[in-house]
Amino acid sequence: MIHHIPNVLSKEQVQYFRTEMDKVDWVDGKVSTGNLSANVKNNQQLDENHPLTEHLGNIILDALANHPLFLSAAIPLEILQPYFNRYENNEAFGFHVDNSIRRIRASKQKIRTDLSCTIFLTEPEEYEGGDLVVEDTYGYHEVKLPAGDMILYPSTSLHEVTPVTKGCRVASFFWLQSMIRDEADRYMLFNLDQSIQNLRVQLGDQHPEVNKLTSMYHNLIRKWAEV
Repeated sequence: MIHHIPNVLSKEQVQYFRTEMDKVDWVDGKVSTGNLSANVKNNQQLDENHPLTEHLGNIILDALANHPLFLSAAIPLEILQPYFNRYENNEAFGFHVDNSIRRIRASKQKIRTDLSCTIFLTEPEEYEGGDLVVEDTYGYHEVKLPAGDMILYPSTSLHEVTPVTKGCRVASFFWLQSMIRDEADRYMLFNLDQSIQNLRVQLGDQHPEVNKLTSMYHNLIRKWAEV
């Protein structure tokens, strides 16, 4: 399931990110990919060891920790520190699948990548091309979101970034391991949680049906969660 998570970052935060990024040098984007993906990857990236990368990444992680739609869709166990990339002058990243296991930066701990995340840091009208194209069982989905919005999609998906033919596309990208390994189970929990939230508005928090569904939701997480 592909989820559009709006307003992860405010417009003011996006402007701050862009201003600070313009002050530092970028490196070849191949530094963060495997041998196979490197053959189709042509972009630029903030050095993962630069203090700005960690600083901006922490702002994103703090925002996600308080974003109810993201938490409902992802049910995150561990989120990797965000990276940042940019595309210009016909740079692109051909179809590939993300690595199944990734190391947590500056540690020996590894996580399973269940979900891939892209936060757009440029408005759609600032560049041409640069669509994130995600393939699933229903075909190809072309994604170009407002600055500050995030797309969340299964890391098992083939995906690409089409060539940027005009302007510059800047984004943050990262991965997470969910407490719920199975995608279908995660999607059922998301739909159940969204229904509960709607019923809370209509019926109130203490309505018996709200309590029943809330109990079901938590018991299913208890049954399926890997922590």
